[in-house]
Order: sequence, then C-alpha cells, then structure tokens
Amino acid sequence: MFSMLSPVLAGKGDKDKRRPFEMNVVKTDQEMRIDGQLDEDIWSEVDAVSGFVQQFPDEGDPATEMTEVKMVYDDNFLYVSAVMHDKTPGANIVSSLKRDFIFADNDAFGVILGPYDDGNNGFFFSVNPWNIQLEGLVNNGTYVSEVWDNRWYSAVQRYEGYWAVEIAIPFKTLRFTEGTDYWKVNFIRNDLKNFETSSWVPVPINQRITNLAFTGYMNWEHPLRKTGPNIALIPYAAGNTAKDFQGGTPSEQGGAVGMDAKIAVTPSLNLDLTVNPDFSTVEVDQQQTNLNRFELYFPERRQFFLENADLFSSFGFRQIRPFFSRRIGIATDSMGRSSNNRILYGARLNGNVGDNLRVGLLNMQTAQEDAIGFPGQNYTVGTFQRKVFSRSSIAGIFVNRQTTHVSESGTSMPEFNRMVGVDYNLASSDNKWNGKFFYHQSFSPHKRGDEYTHASYLGYNTKNWHIMWNHEYVGENYNAEVGFVPRRGYWRLEPSIQYRFFPKGKKVLQHSFRVSYDAYTDRDFGMLTDEWRTFNYRLEWKNTSSLNFNLFNEYVYLFAPFDPTRTGGERLEAGTDYRYTRAGVTYTSDTRKFFNYSTQVYHGEYFNGDRFYWRTNLNYRIQPYGSISLFAEYNKIDMPAPYNSADLWLVGPRFEVSFTDELFLSTFVQYNNQIDNLNINTRFQWRFRPVSDLFIVYTDNYFPEYMQVKNRSLVLKLTYWINV
Repeated sequence: MFSMLSPVLAGKGDKDKRRPFEMNVVKTDQEMRIDGQLDEDIWSEVDAVSGFVQQFPDEGDPATEMTEVKMVYDDNFLYVSAVMHDKTPGANIVSSLKRDFIFADNDAFGVILGPYDDGNNGFFFSVNPWNIQLEGLVNNGTYVSEVWDNRWYSAVQRYEGYWAVEIAIPFKTLRFTEGTDYWKVNFIRNDLKNFETSSWVPVPINQRITNLAFTGYMNWEHPLRKTGPNIALIPYAAGNTAKDFQGGTPSEQGGAVGMDAKIAVTPSLNLDLTVNPDFSTVEVDQQQTNLNRFELYFPERRQFFLENADLFSSFGFRQIRPFFSRRIGIATDSMGRSSNNRILYGARLNGNVGDNLRVGLLNMQTAQEDAIGFPGQNYTVGTFQRKVFSRSSIAGIFVNRQTTHVSESGTSMPEFNRMVGVDYNLASSDNKWNGKFFYHQSFSPHKRGDEYTHASYLGYNTKNWHIMWNHEYVGENYNAEVGFVPRRGYWRLEPSIQYRFFPKGKKVLQHSFRVSYDAYTDRDFGMLTDEWRTFNYRLEWKNTSSLNFNLFNEYVYLFAPFDPTRTGGERLEAGTDYRYTRAGVTYTSDTRKFFNYSTQVYHGEYFNGDRFYWRTNLNYRIQPYGSISLFAEYNKIDMPAPYNSADLWLVGPRFEVSFTDELFLSTFVQYNNQIDNLNINTRFQWRFRPVSDLFIVYTDNYFPEYMQVKNRSLVLKLTYWINV
C-alpha cells in the first residue's frame, strides 16, 4: 500500500536520509480496465497522495482545488489514477481535441517520471478533461521535448464537482534500468479556472514545474524486471504528385515504401533502424523574415531523430552546434542550390547503460544524386554522457561525414569532415546553479590551424536574482559541416543580471528588471565587431497577461557588403560601422480567454536609416473543436538613397479543426513578400490507432502579385505501428 507522505527510511544508495515525499507502489494481479471509472478493488485498497501546493501564482500556498493520486503496477503496465476536484464554477478550459496540446493552455493533470537517478532525464505524460493526451521526454533536467510520440492509454470521466483520469503506461514504452527499486516522480496540475499551477512536490516559482530536481520517490514493491521482447515495426507507404509550373516541367509522380523498427536491446537501451525512410515532413516550417547576416535555424521535425535527441543535439550552444540532424538528407549542387538527398538506411543506438551513463551511436547512408552530381555520404555520430556529482555530467561527441560513391563530375567537396568534443554540464541539486563548459575540435583533409571552439556558461537562479555569464570562442577555420555554426573567427562575451520581486496582492504577479551586455570581437580582442546593450522591464499579472519594455543600443561592423533589407538592393560597404538605438514594447493578453492576443512594437535607428517593427498574434479558440489564429509581422525600413527602402510583410493565418480526437484538419497560409511567395499548406490527419496515422498534405506556392502558381504538390502517407 501507499504511505501517505510519511518520511520513510530511504532506499538504494540513500539509506541515511529521510524522504519527505515518498510513496510505495504495490503490484497487483487484478485485471485493470482503463475507463476512468476507478472501480477496480485495488484503487480502494491503496492510499492516495494529495496536499498539492501552488507553484504559481502564490508559491507554497495550498492549491485551491484538491488533487488525489494513486499508483499501482503489474508485469506490463504502470497505472496512475487521479481525481481532480473542481468546485469552481465554469467549464474546463481545453484548447482543442488535438493530441500533444500545450499544457499551459489547458486544464490538465500530468505525471513526471524519472526512471534514472541522474535528475536530468525522464518522461512526462499529461491528460486534459477531454482525455486528450500529451507525452514528452524530459531532458537536461527540465526541458520537455513534446515531439516524442509513443503508445500509452488513458480514459477520463467528468462528474459534478470533479473529473477523474485513469492512465496505463506500458513498461515497453518507458526506458529504465532493470532491477531498480525506486524511481523519481512528481505530479502536477494546471487549473486555469483558478489561474494556478500546483504540484505534489513543491517547485520554486523561478523554476520550470517539470524540473527533475524537485521530485519525490516511488518505491517499487518488487525490483523491476524486463517485460519480454520489445520490438515495434513502423512500416509506411507514401505517394505524391508534384508539378513545377515555374520551370515548365511535366507533372511528376512518385511513391515509396519503407520501414522503421524500434528494438529494446535492454529496458533502457533502444536500437532504431530505418530502411528507405520517407523524410518528407508533414509539418511545414514557419517562415521568418531574415534581416540577419547569418543563416537561420529551423528545428528538426523528423520522428526518427527525436527520441533521446538531446544525446546528439544538445552539445555546444544554440549558435555553436557540432551536430545538426537536418544537415543529413540535404544535397547542394555546383550552383549552391539545395535539394533533398535520399537516405538509404540508418541505425541509431541510444539510451542508458545503468543509471549514470547514457550512450548514443548513429549511422546514416545517403544516396548518390546523379542528376546534380552530388556524391553519396555516410554520417556517423557517437556520444556518451556520464553523471558526476548530484546532477552534473561529462559528455563527449564524435561526428564524421565521409564521402562515398564519388561522381566523376559534379559537386566537389572534401573527402571527409570530422569533429570531436567534450562538454561539462553543471546542474546543482537545487538547480540554483547551471552551466556548460565545452571544447570542440574539427578535422578536415587540409589542416589550417585555429580549427577549434570553446565556450562557457554559468547561471545563478533564485527567486529574486538571475545572474548569467557566457563566453564563446570560434576559430576562423573551425568547420563542423554536420553542425550549425553560422559565424566563425570571433570572441563573444555576454553577462546579464536580472532582479525580480513578487508583491503581495491579488493582481500583480511580479516585476522584473534585466540588464544585459553582448559583444563580439575579433580573435585578438583588437576590434569590436558587434555589441548589444539591453535594458528590459517586465510586468506580469496574475491573470497571465504581461507587459514588456525593451531599450536596445546596438553596434555593427560590416566585414562584407550588406543590404539591410535583403531585397537585392545597393549594399552598405564593407569596412563601415554603425551604432543605433531602438525601443519597443510587448503586451500579451489573458491567455485563458477564448480570444487572446499579443502585440509587439519597436522603433528606432537601423544602420544609417530607420526601422519600424510591428508583430501581432491573434488567437480565437472554438473550444474544444479548434482554433483560428493569425500572426502578422511588418518591417518598415527607410534608408537614404541609393540604398533600398522596404515594406516587408510576413502574414500567416492558421485554421485548425478537431472533428474528433482522431480526425484533424489544419490549413496554414504564409505570405512573405521578402521572398515574393505565398504558401498554402493543408494537412488532414486520421489517427486510426495509437501512433498510426494517415496524412494527406496539399501544398501550393504562388507569386503573390498575380497569384501565379510556382509549384504544387499532393502527398499521401500512411504509417502503422505494429508491436511484435
């Protein structure tokens, strides 16, 4: 039976400490029906944990509504039941019937599981009052990757004054160390009617509520064992038709079949295999207005790369990524134009070897593209992450790109590119201190020196203070071809300090003040190349609305000619420099309302001209069947002759309809006059079984002025999850 929050002598590795948040999870041999009724005998035989406290808005106060949670297990499943008392008048807030909802935008219950003892990696499962599911992987201690998709089961019943949920999570869905006798756990609830987020184990208001540094313990009645073979096959079939009207070529049709496989080598170590994968994404990227001198970053969306993605993608910093999986499957011809590069097969081993060591190994082979003279490529990535101290880790990575099947004529590229690096990730037990320190070295056929990068980040975060230090150095010849490193040959220094306080009262949640400095210099510290001085004031109300005021002073030195509008006009000369100031304000309304919005306005100097910037997001929720949203971004740039001035628009209405919790339709329109394009993407999805989908995706691209079609495509894709 459960013990009700009573301090019990701790288990493995912690015998001299008492745990104030602890529950004993009993094993049952009863048949469990996942119907939300909670009428199985076992639920009346075990005790519940309750006593949730607010994280937000009044940290540490008891939650307005009671939440009671129970857990049991059998050989195949972990079962969770929860009763959410709901005496506050009004309907529950549910954003839509679409899976993978935004937790903060819904009334919802969630469970956070930490099967490993590293305090950094785990799982998150959540259900809202309409039984819509959300799952994700917790990595780096606190961040939830919600793009992870897997099989589990739930049911909800809504009653007068409360709603109840019953969850069954297959042990085959989870990753854990065999023989373990406890896991870390926390339960969280979002109660939007009362504007509260609460949890069983208290979480400070300055931390993410999913943080694994703030968990209790669930003690298994018997140590967990392997549950038998765990193999899933995910075949797909896809067909498409496309026509390039701009090029005047005939319509082209294509089709493909392939398969992914997930094989559990151990309960904590998984092998993913793919043959002839179809990586045509069914989710369109949101376009961005590019007024930057450097490459833009777009996140990975392909499912094969997503589970334990942090084992491969979290090395380095946001702008110094030694591995970026979207580089795989891209071919560049002799004119510098990019196109798809077929992936023939791939394998990925990832997971834990014990509680304290994670490993990852990936290998992908791409095809030779004779049409553009692009040679085949093999990509290999190997990583490890070893826990040290309470929650910190040392991690290493090796990346290799090797040219195979060389074309006699075509794109010329080095035979190989390699990178090796080591990261130290700092995380204190209470998460007040966080940091990262790394050194990476690249290797190419011709050594040129200065082919390395190193950086450090150290942050201190309490309720009132957030102080941060960052430095970066990227060598002139550092070349991580399979990574994302948009600029090289610089030092960067970036300190900042933030003070926040939480006044007593019913309306205002917090005031915060932040001052930051960000500067780039050349490798010898002899020349300042970029500099930002920023002041920010933020006011947050307890009804979720907020107001931000920002003041920027920026300096830029141009090493190469640059058109500030990026519209092909006269360019500012290389060797010139500019300092300018701008100010802006952002307001976000109460996100609980059916209609909510945010708007942002900036104005000030821009190089040797003037820039006005405006962006707004409008959202209307037709609960729970869908939403209509619109974002619009406008840049008015006035430059003196002979340079181009520009009025740049980026407009994106989106329509989402959830006919049921299995049938979804979305249409996303994007107008971008910077690239003279109007894109229409319509997607129909039928989730006919867990993690099994039929997609129909229609895409059009137009010249917006005369609505002349550039290209058009229709894709049909069927995936089916089979447990062996």
